[in-house]
Amino acid sequence: MSNIFLDTIHGIKRERPPVWFMRQAGRVIPEYLKMREKYSFHEMMNTPELAAQVTLQPVYRLGVDAAILFSDILVIPEAMGMKLEFTDHGPRFETPLKDEKDPVSSLHADPSKLQHVYDAIDVIMATRPADTPLIGFCGAPLTTLFYMVQGISSNHQFPAAADMIYRDRATTEKLLSAITDLSIEYALNQVKHGISAFQLFDTHAGMLPYPLYNEVVLPYVRKILKAVQATGTPVIFFPKGLGNGMKVLKNEGFDFVSVDWQMSIEDAKEMLGEQTGVQGNLDPRVMAADQSAISRELEKYLAFGSKEHKWIFNLGHGVLPNTPFENAKFVVDWIKSADWKRD
Repeated sequence: MSNIFLDTIHGIKRERPPVWFMRQAGRVIPEYLKMREKYSFHEMMNTPELAAQVTLQPVYRLGVDAAILFSDILVIPEAMGMKLEFTDHGPRFETPLKDEKDPVSSLHADPSKLQHVYDAIDVIMATRPADTPLIGFCGAPLTTLFYMVQGISSNHQFPAAADMIYRDRATTEKLLSAITDLSIEYALNQVKHGISAFQLFDTHAGMLPYPLYNEVVLPYVRKILKAVQATGTPVIFFPKGLGNGMKVLKNEGFDFVSVDWQMSIEDAKEMLGEQTGVQGNLDPRVMAADQSAISRELEKYLAFGSKEHKWIFNLGHGVLPNTPFENAKFVVDWIKSADWKRD
């Protein structure tokens, strides 16, 4: 039996769009919340059996068409030698790069520190429902660099990181290159262990003017995604906040581009062209509304979905904390049961 997510990402027209959510592994799943009473986030992420459980919970409980690996984008800086603590207020680096005299020489990559992720993939492969694809991922170089320089996740303006990009381009390039090299090794090992698709998260792409993003950052994004595509594995790129800069991705050849909620899915598709599929882009805040309001928002996608078969339904960012489980399930069921008028 073919899987609707895999068919769609390979360009095969199906009766409806596939559906999954970013940050579906956790947050809204009752079983996950019970696990959090017993285990820390870091414990679950670093214990392959627990990470596999969390990864597969949305498949069983929400009925989504794909699982996404339960992990974190900051495993890369951890594997580069940065000491990371997951606090109640988010992750925090003991010594951010802004406090290092020589940020480049302070990093010492140890790829073996990523082995727990590959072990988790192995457990997922052994325990998943047979027709369930697994999406692997990592953070894009810019977003990863922002956290490494700033040191905390609470200041999403990243002033020290932005200053480095403008003030010291040479150091910025060396750091982006180092992050990229380890990210490629990480992604290719995920492929070897069995992922079906790979998503690159550039959550803070919109923090730079898009001409600067295209000049400084896009070459590293391209290097990672092309390396994955060379294995025959399809890729999804999520450049949140890139806005009109999306048009430069038209000829990149990425399989799919994920679209945030700040632009229409129709405008994004027009910018990206016929060859590139799109993913997204329901505003995550909608899922906190009552189900009649959610239905009205979902109905706005029917016309697009009826004519565009290279589309994966998703949110415009991750599931928000305190999203009612019943509403997340309602969205999945609505997508599956709607008449998409695909002949």
